[in-house]
Amino acid sequence: MNAFLNVNLNKKTCSFKLDASLCFPEGISSIFGPSGSGKTTLLNCIAGLTRPDQGEIVLGGKILFSSNQKIDLAPENRALGYMFQDSLLFPHLNVLENIQYGYKTTPARSRKIEIPDLIDLLKLDPLLRRNPLSLSGGEKRRVALARALARSPSMLLLDEPLSSLHASLRGQIMRYLKTISDDLSIPMIYVSHSISEVIAIANQVLVLNNGATVAFDEPYKVLGTKDFASLGYEEPLENLFDVTITERHENNRTVMGRIGEVLFTLPEFPVDVGQIVSISLKASDIILASEKPRGISARNVFRARIESLQRFGNRVLVQTYNSHRWLSEITLDAVDDLRLAEGSTVYMVVKTSSLIPLG
Repeated sequence: MNAFLNVNLNKKTCSFKLDASLCFPEGISSIFGPSGSGKTTLLNCIAGLTRPDQGEIVLGGKILFSSNQKIDLAPENRALGYMFQDSLLFPHLNVLENIQYGYKTTPARSRKIEIPDLIDLLKLDPLLRRNPLSLSGGEKRRVALARALARSPSMLLLDEPLSSLHASLRGQIMRYLKTISDDLSIPMIYVSHSISEVIAIANQVLVLNNGATVAFDEPYKVLGTKDFASLGYEEPLENLFDVTITERHENNRTVMGRIGEVLFTLPEFPVDVGQIVSISLKASDIILASEKPRGISARNVFRARIESLQRFGNRVLVQTYNSHRWLSEITLDAVDDLRLAEGSTVYMVVKTSSLIPLG
């Protein structure tokens, strides 16, 4: 993909020095790293909320900032949409007025997205007359997203859009973001501290640590590097993916869902055939076997090929593929006992109860 946003800047803060020289392509890019690594600082420099010490920021051929040319466009003149971590909706305006605020601040000649289309896309019609203070966390995020999109931005900036959300809403918001990227063709930069979210949504990821670039590549490629392993990432890894519901089995209280060529048996939950649902599967809940197991209670057994093995402390992250990429976590002993290696075939075993619907 061609570069859409070029960033070459330095910014010194009280805790680190941000040094970034990057070319973000179109699509969804992510900025990932531990707390205090410089993620939000970089995003704010792009948005115009923080001024770099020196460097240049160019979006779609337009210079947003240049220390040499003494250019520093105001945030409202950068054609960017910003969805803040805390939504920051205007409490004195109702939902519709919040969305209209973003629309009205955009010159008529630059408007490419109309408010009725946003309301339909994000299913906001029942909320339009409500005050933001009465909204749930997920509703606030959808309204904030609509307000940012109402500016018809050249790029959308998202700072931890899923933080503090109930698990049932994470999948919903991620699907909205994918739809926006696909249907509206708006490039995004998605800041997150969750590598599981990054893998699920981003085409490429910038990994920062103490203001320095650790890696910038496709998420799965970054995850398998020693540079990423050196960060000491300890959060449980999840496989976050969407399935299309194909059947309901009322007699044994299960439903069937498909992703690619893989058909899952899922626990029963309120869902219709044909509906798309987001699912969470912890990497540690996938059992790997060197031979196809027989006579077991687990309903989901799939054949896959090992693409990489990466050690993280006393655990090993195994990436497998079978029309979709999967992450499994196993012990060092298991790798030796099963004689696992890149390119070898394994069987993934998944209990139905391990597949958690996210809405």
